[in-house]
Amino acid sequence: MKSRIRKFISRFADYRIDAFLVTNDINISYLTDYPSSDSWLLVLPNKAIYLTDFRYTEEIKKNIQGVSVFKVMRSLPETFSARFNKYKLKRIGFDERHVSVSLHKKIKKNFTKGTKLIAVNDVVEQLRQQKERWEIQRVKDCIRLNLEAFDYLKRILKPGISEKEILQRLDHYVKRKGASFSFDPIVASGPNSSMPHAKITDRKIRSNEIILVDMGIEMGGYKSDLTRMFFLGKIPPHVQKAFDAVKGAQQDAIKEIKAGIPASKIDQQARKYLRKNNLDKYFGHSLGHGVGLEIHEAPKISERSEDILREGMVITIEPGVYKAKKFGIRIEDMVLVTKKGCQVLSQ
Repeated sequence: MKSRIRKFISRFADYRIDAFLVTNDINISYLTDYPSSDSWLLVLPNKAIYLTDFRYTEEIKKNIQGVSVFKVMRSLPETFSARFNKYKLKRIGFDERHVSVSLHKKIKKNFTKGTKLIAVNDVVEQLRQQKERWEIQRVKDCIRLNLEAFDYLKRILKPGISEKEILQRLDHYVKRKGASFSFDPIVASGPNSSMPHAKITDRKIRSNEIILVDMGIEMGGYKSDLTRMFFLGKIPPHVQKAFDAVKGAQQDAIKEIKAGIPASKIDQQARKYLRKNNLDKYFGHSLGHGVGLEIHEAPKISERSEDILREGMVITIEPGVYKAKKFGIRIEDMVLVTKKGCQVLSQ
């Protein structure tokens, strides 16, 4: 049995459950270390049963060791109920965020009397927060290519090139390297940069303008997420001031990062710095988030976050200043939380 699955099982007693039905593909991929699609994983105290259909049965048997593969003949809910009832267990955990009301009814329909579905959220996600060494290396590989793509942009950016053309060139560059984007990139020039998630347009970049580029790379299932600012020509003093403040806020926040610190404190530190520069009212989103198999995963780095930073977490730190219809500045780096501090992975 996979070590991650054993670690997962060790949590069952905390939630008073006999088994757990994992329905989210990303979580199944994490537990088995193999990409999952249209499948479920039933984890029992002493074994794991992989429920999948004809399309994937042979592939899963070949590539995942330590799990029993059970072919779905009709539907996943029916197959699951039939299989689970044989074990005569009474309390089965599931993550309600990944099961619709309709699916919940279908699962319960064929249960034997006394069997209950127990909502237990974030159990796998909690395990995913702390990355193993090989996971961190995969993230580093993504970051390396991400930074190379930014260096490539430095060489091609010039007045007259459009946001869409920048995206097209980036897409070509990344694909030539055998990778893909981890999300739809943001390329926002001039006043468009004041919108944190601006849509890419046909707008052509002019002299003495800024360009905000937010992009990520995906390789081997893992992801990166970085934002850089590019300046063409002279930088207006008020824009330079905002840039310096955002950079200072990021550096102040990073200095606070270490295992055991509340994530909310990191966010508050960045806002405190911006407040000193009278720019905090222009920073309206959270400071960051975890990155791994998903581009946004736990922990949350925000004022209201209840997460505590732990060694092995990989997070983004991305303060920003956005002045509507004028300009926006965001600097985003990825940071590895260590026992006594942190390591900026995207320096």
